[in-house]
Amino acid sequence: MFVCVTAKGPGPEDLAEERFGRSPYFLFKSTEGGEWEAVPNKFADAAGGVGPRAAQVLIDKGARVLITGNIGGNALAVIQAAGIEIYQYRESGTAGDAFQKFTGGQLKKFA
Repeated sequence: MFVCVTAKGPGPEDLAEERFGRSPYFLFKSTEGGEWEAVPNKFADAAGGVGPRAAQVLIDKGARVLITGNIGGNALAVIQAAGIEIYQYRESGTAGDAFQKFTGGQLKKFA
Protein backbone atom coordinates (compact mmCIF):
# COMPACT_ATOMS: atom_id res chain seq x y z
CA MET A 1 0.00 0.00 0.00
CA PHE A 2 1.34 3.43 -0.97
CA VAL A 3 1.33 5.93 1.93
CA CYS A 4 1.83 9.72 1.92
CA VAL A 5 3.10 11.61 4.97
CA THR A 6 3.04 15.42 5.10
CA ALA A 7 6.47 16.75 6.09
CA LYS A 8 8.43 19.94 6.66
CA GLY A 9 11.42 18.61 4.68
CA PRO A 10 12.31 16.08 1.99
CA GLY A 11 13.34 13.17 4.22
CA PRO A 12 11.82 10.79 6.77
CA GLU A 13 14.04 12.36 9.44
CA ASP A 14 12.31 15.72 8.90
CA LEU A 15 9.42 16.76 11.11
CA ALA A 16 5.92 15.78 10.12
CA GLU A 17 3.79 18.72 8.96
CA GLU A 18 0.49 19.42 10.71
CA ARG A 19 -1.22 21.20 7.78
CA PHE A 20 -2.05 19.16 4.69
CA GLY A 21 -2.47 21.83 2.02
CA ARG A 22 0.43 23.97 3.27
CA SER A 23 2.81 21.05 3.77
CA PRO A 24 6.17 21.84 2.11
CA TYR A 25 6.64 18.19 1.12
CA PHE A 26 4.68 15.02 0.53
CA LEU A 27 6.72 11.93 1.37
CA PHE A 28 5.62 8.68 -0.24
CA LYS A 29 6.55 5.17 0.85
CA SER A 30 5.17 1.71 0.31
CA THR A 31 4.26 -0.43 3.32
CA GLU A 32 6.02 -3.25 1.44
CA GLY A 33 9.40 -1.53 1.73
CA GLY A 34 11.52 0.47 -0.66
CA GLU A 35 12.81 4.01 -0.67
CA TRP A 36 11.06 7.21 0.34
CA GLU A 37 10.07 9.56 -2.47
CA ALA A 38 9.83 13.27 -1.69
CA VAL A 39 7.57 15.51 -3.78
CA PRO A 40 7.69 19.26 -3.11
CA ASN A 41 4.23 20.78 -2.69
CA LYS A 42 4.22 23.52 -5.32
CA PHE A 43 0.89 24.78 -3.93
CA ALA A 44 2.11 25.31 -0.34
CA ASP A 45 2.54 29.08 -0.77
CA ALA A 46 -0.37 29.74 -3.14
CA ALA A 47 -2.99 32.32 -2.19
CA GLY A 48 -5.98 30.02 -1.80
CA GLY A 49 -7.61 26.77 -2.83
CA VAL A 50 -4.46 24.81 -2.13
CA GLY A 51 -6.12 21.79 -0.52
CA PRO A 52 -7.88 20.33 -3.57
CA ARG A 53 -4.85 21.00 -5.80
CA ALA A 54 -2.53 19.35 -3.28
CA ALA A 55 -4.96 16.41 -3.04
CA GLN A 56 -4.55 15.85 -6.77
CA VAL A 57 -0.83 15.21 -6.19
CA LEU A 58 -1.71 12.26 -3.92
CA ILE A 59 -4.23 10.93 -6.42
CA ASP A 60 -1.72 11.20 -9.29
CA LYS A 61 0.93 9.35 -7.25
CA GLY A 62 -1.49 6.53 -6.37
CA ALA A 63 -1.48 7.03 -2.59
CA ARG A 64 -4.00 4.90 -0.69
CA VAL A 65 -3.30 6.44 2.73
CA LEU A 66 -2.58 10.00 3.90
CA ILE A 67 -0.96 10.74 7.26
CA THR A 68 -1.32 14.37 8.34
CA GLY A 69 -2.28 16.47 11.33
CA ASN A 70 -5.15 18.50 9.95
CA ILE A 71 -7.01 18.78 6.67
CA GLY A 72 -9.46 21.35 5.34
CA GLY A 73 -12.97 20.54 4.17
CA ASN A 74 -12.38 20.98 0.43
CA ALA A 75 -9.28 18.78 0.41
CA LEU A 76 -11.04 16.26 2.64
CA ALA A 77 -13.88 15.91 0.13
CA VAL A 78 -11.47 15.32 -2.78
CA ILE A 79 -9.35 12.82 -0.88
CA GLN A 80 -12.33 10.86 0.44
CA ALA A 81 -13.93 10.80 -3.04
CA ALA A 82 -10.67 9.28 -4.33
CA GLY A 83 -10.90 6.50 -1.71
CA ILE A 84 -7.77 7.58 0.16
CA GLU A 85 -7.84 6.80 3.89
CA ILE A 86 -6.69 9.58 6.23
CA TYR A 87 -4.90 9.05 9.53
CA GLN A 88 -4.07 11.77 12.05
CA TYR A 89 -0.56 12.33 13.36
CA ARG A 90 -0.59 15.28 15.76
CA GLU A 91 2.73 14.74 17.51
CA SER A 92 5.97 16.67 17.10
CA GLY A 93 7.85 13.72 15.64
CA THR A 94 9.36 12.95 12.27
CA ALA A 95 7.66 11.79 9.10
CA GLY A 96 9.41 8.44 9.58
CA ASP A 97 7.93 8.16 13.07
CA ALA A 98 4.46 8.90 11.71
CA PHE A 99 4.88 6.15 9.11
CA GLN A 100 6.07 3.67 11.76
CA LYS A 101 3.11 4.47 13.99
CA PHE A 102 0.77 3.94 11.06
CA THR A 103 2.25 0.55 10.18
CA GLY A 104 2.11 -0.35 13.88
CA GLY A 105 -1.61 0.46 14.04
CA GLN A 106 -1.10 3.34 16.47
CA LEU A 107 -2.73 6.18 14.52
CA LYS A 108 -6.37 7.23 14.66
CA LYS A 109 -8.33 7.23 11.42
CA PHE A 110 -9.76 10.62 10.49
CA ALA A 111 -13.56 10.50 10.80
